[in-house]
Amino acid sequence: MSRSISVLPVIMAGGSGTRLWPLSRAGYPKQFLVLTGETSLFQQAAERVAQLAGDDIAVEPPVVVGNAEHRFMVLEQLRELGMDSTAVVLEPSGRNTAPALTLAALQAREGGADPVLVVTPADQTVADSAAFRHALQNAVRGAADGSIVILGITPDRPETGYGYIRVSPGAKGSELATVAQFVEKPNLPTAERYLSEGGYYWNSGMFVLKASVWLKALQSFRPDILEATQASWDAKRADAKFVRPGKKEFEQVPAESVDYAVMERCPGSDFDIRMVPLAAGWNDLGAWDAVLQVSKKDAAGNATVGDVMLEDTRNTLVHASGRLVSTVGVDNLVVVETADAVLVADASRSQDVKKIVNKLSAHGRGEGLLHRKVHRPWGWYDSIDAGPRFQVKRIMVRPGASLSLQMHHHRAEHWIVVTGTAEVTCGERKILLSENQSTYIPLGEVHRLANPGKVDLEIIEVQSGSYLGEDDIVRYEDTYGRTA
Repeated sequence: MSRSISVLPVIMAGGSGTRLWPLSRAGYPKQFLVLTGETSLFQQAAERVAQLAGDDIAVEPPVVVGNAEHRFMVLEQLRELGMDSTAVVLEPSGRNTAPALTLAALQAREGGADPVLVVTPADQTVADSAAFRHALQNAVRGAADGSIVILGITPDRPETGYGYIRVSPGAKGSELATVAQFVEKPNLPTAERYLSEGGYYWNSGMFVLKASVWLKALQSFRPDILEATQASWDAKRADAKFVRPGKKEFEQVPAESVDYAVMERCPGSDFDIRMVPLAAGWNDLGAWDAVLQVSKKDAAGNATVGDVMLEDTRNTLVHASGRLVSTVGVDNLVVVETADAVLVADASRSQDVKKIVNKLSAHGRGEGLLHRKVHRPWGWYDSIDAGPRFQVKRIMVRPGASLSLQMHHHRAEHWIVVTGTAEVTCGERKILLSENQSTYIPLGEVHRLANPGKVDLEIIEVQSGSYLGEDDIVRYEDTYGRTA
């Protein structure tokens, strides 16, 4: 009987996806968006790695490494798939992928286990799931024997935006080729030469290796990263599925990528590094031109989402979130409409969208961080209107959910129930409100909004006061661990 290989998927769900602004923002980045198909990129990654199981491969629920601000999005999107997680490891700050993978490996080694880690970014797409599964199963079997295995994408064009992997002579076409060298992003003539020569593959950022092998390699090449990350791990605290490494210790971890810290140092070392070729319609959706490339198009090469009307338009992506968007006589554009921002860009300049996000940050503007509609663990709120000393929000609370027990120093609030049933705590009183009923929360009063029903609760909230910022909240109790 063949042995059973224990596989622990690791989904790297950090990152902000600034090149896909205004749809992707720091508070709701691209990995949680539905850009292709019916599910988010994160959900697609979770489903792909869950399908690796075979006669000799047993797959555990994934470890997700990501930002604390996105932790409830992770759980909610896994719940929508009917999936669970082994743990959600919350990075106290962004330190690049090498420390993130180290946290996952330390989690995997808890209790003495040593599974094969299948490490994948949360923001990629794959068109051919069967080819992906076949390639990744080959990688798992190679990693079970102690090798470090990377998935290399079979190139179909002279791409200058990716790093490349060169395999050893004689290994072309091998399903487990020896890696000779990692190559930086080339210029166009060099990329054309790579394509014509063969033996070069795009670096997918997907790695397969045992947890112990990663830690041993990191100890060999970057012991400073391992030591600092271990100190943060030793200071961790657990909160249900959430694992929170020590913040002060993690901020001392050197920021470095998996490639620079370990992978590029492996060829010619004592570590056996292999590559499995992948030809499965892979795309990392790094910018809007990549989204246009993988989208379903009309006869003129246009891709549309939402309420869109085109006239004499070619090779253009139009994404309308809430309003009618029309174009006339344009070619090779990206047009993205959201409630509070509109992007119009030449598709060939998609990589430069991040410069707009940098300018927004430099000017202290919030459009680079949050949408007008902000998702929270209990539901969402949409800032409908605002002016001097007032703000109007539409708020949705999921069945069984509640906001924190809180107080505001600078504002009072009026609540009007639109649909559902609201349970309102206001000081010592607790009342139930149904559709078309309302209540008033005085400035300084301790209060809470909850949904005791089985359908979504929606209310209109009118705030009035001298300061209406989201940081004017004193939390006394919170289901989601947001108290001081």
